[in-house]
Amino acid sequence: MLPRLLISFVTVWLIIGLPLPIKSKSLLVNQQMSPPAWALMERELLRLNSEACELFANKYLDKNGYLLHVPRWGTLDGPDDAIETFHNWTLLHALGGSERVLELFKLALEGHLKQYSALRTVKTDLARHGAYHDEFITMSDWFHTGEGMRGFMFQGLSEPASKKLIKRMKRFAGLYMNEDPEAPNYDPKHKIIRSLWNGSKGPLLKKATTYDWVGDPVVGRFHLLHSPHGASKFLDFEKYYPKMLAHCSEYLDSIGDHPLNLASTNLALNSYMLTQEKKYSDWIVEYVNAWKKRTELNRGNIPTNIGLNGKIGGEYGGRWYKGTYGWNFTIFDGEIEKIAHRNTFSAGMWPGFGNAFLLTGNPAYINTLRRQISNLYAQKKLVRGQVMIPQMFGDPRGYQYTGQERWYHWTNNLFTDRLLEIYLWSMDRNDLKHLPKTGWLNYLEGGNPNYPEQTLQNDFKYIRNVILAIKNDPTTPKTRLADWLLSFNPAKTDNLVNLMLGGSLAGRIWTLHTRVRYFDPVNKRAGLPEDVATLVEKLTKDSLTLTLVNTNQIHPHEVIIQAGAYGEHLFNSVTVGNQEISIKKSSLLVRLDPGCGAQMVFNMKRYVNQPTLSAPWQ
Repeated sequence: MLPRLLISFVTVWLIIGLPLPIKSKSLLVNQQMSPPAWALMERELLRLNSEACELFANKYLDKNGYLLHVPRWGTLDGPDDAIETFHNWTLLHALGGSERVLELFKLALEGHLKQYSALRTVKTDLARHGAYHDEFITMSDWFHTGEGMRGFMFQGLSEPASKKLIKRMKRFAGLYMNEDPEAPNYDPKHKIIRSLWNGSKGPLLKKATTYDWVGDPVVGRFHLLHSPHGASKFLDFEKYYPKMLAHCSEYLDSIGDHPLNLASTNLALNSYMLTQEKKYSDWIVEYVNAWKKRTELNRGNIPTNIGLNGKIGGEYGGRWYKGTYGWNFTIFDGEIEKIAHRNTFSAGMWPGFGNAFLLTGNPAYINTLRRQISNLYAQKKLVRGQVMIPQMFGDPRGYQYTGQERWYHWTNNLFTDRLLEIYLWSMDRNDLKHLPKTGWLNYLEGGNPNYPEQTLQNDFKYIRNVILAIKNDPTTPKTRLADWLLSFNPAKTDNLVNLMLGGSLAGRIWTLHTRVRYFDPVNKRAGLPEDVATLVEKLTKDSLTLTLVNTNQIHPHEVIIQAGAYGEHLFNSVTVGNQEISIKKSSLLVRLDPGCGAQMVFNMKRYVNQPTLSAPWQ
């Protein structure tokens, strides 16, 4: 592992079209390029994303940042949903969205913490004195905790020097490193987080109740998105409340570690990248390595319960597949009155192992993920001409144990999003064998040159439809629950991450694995400068091809290109036209003359630097 490379203040210049000695460290792009359609669309999409977020905030936030809705405790429409609405606003800013987007996210976050800290429950002790204690959820599972923290996890992309952010992140990470005596979540002897339910009040070391999951009833009629009726009509909450309890009637097993808890490593990762304090990276590697060893002992299948004794399946007599949200979590959902299969093994496994890989560059972490998927594909079936793989293991009627343990519940969910993550981390061509050559991957592989314009057009359509939905929203603050607004978030960033950064975001809990990230050195902020557009066109194991263009025909712009979201990669050199320039650093400053642009091919080493959130000028 190479040490973190310090960013030099010496800029690298390249004068396109003129002879330039290799010893020169200047880069000027003065080759004229009429703005491509994708570039104009990208800039307009960043602008409209930002404006749409302001429209959303003007309608649904008050001056204190309180979300205009009926606050409730619960995982169906509770605290995590209320702040999840803003889940990608910090990412939008880091891409080049307006400063106002970041300001509004911080307003919403501060308001949310106050609003839900003031919440009081009767039927569950978990929020009897507030949903938050010291600004962190009292107890919940990381499927939901992670959903609610996505925007916060990316705040450091834009504000790496924020003292408030650093203090919070370190305090939150400390909840899983036994730095808070009120929250003994972690057992350092067995290297486990002691319960599926954990947080600022520590682990829940008994069975949960349905009220822990669902919260108190409230008076009124609401669109209940988590009901089978969806948003089709108003439902009387108190009358429907027994159905909501029935939804979670079998979600009660809580004791012992679960793969979802691997998502908590995002807190330590961000703390490390903000401070470079080694204790955070050490804890991540220790905890993930413990899970890695257990998975290897279990023939490559990650167990979904580790007992308080540190043993695989320790709370279920050695049955590794048991537990809430486990491999055998086949339940009878009393709300929909049907059997439901709800295994979430990958939701924490991929973030946790990906974080360890980001820190160490050790491909053994990818190998564990690869083997897990291979185990599923080894059981594949061809059903009516369609490939299907199992989603569950254990007893096919998991809620009634009969001792018939086997793979079951074959579906066409082929985990292509997780396979794509494996490929982007490894860049091993063998990892493409189960991936269909469609969409963005097809474009990277040289297919469909019109893909960028086509997918950006879809994003414009998305924003247009969401703004229309906001204008026609039939709810009021008194008839609106937290989950209602999840589908009203106008920020659309997934395709921008693909096209601008060369990365992909899957699942509910994020770390930003990308080939590049951009900074505005003039305004000293994250994201592309005004008028600058970029397109990642090709990725290989050791190279990156992108086009950078200044759409402004009058004014020049400067932009810093960083190797990796967190400087974890290294640029060896860049080739523009027939000229190759040595770089040997993790960032490159480019000056773009008015109306100029160029295709650049970077030779690079990946995952060789320690990740940091520090800006290049810090």
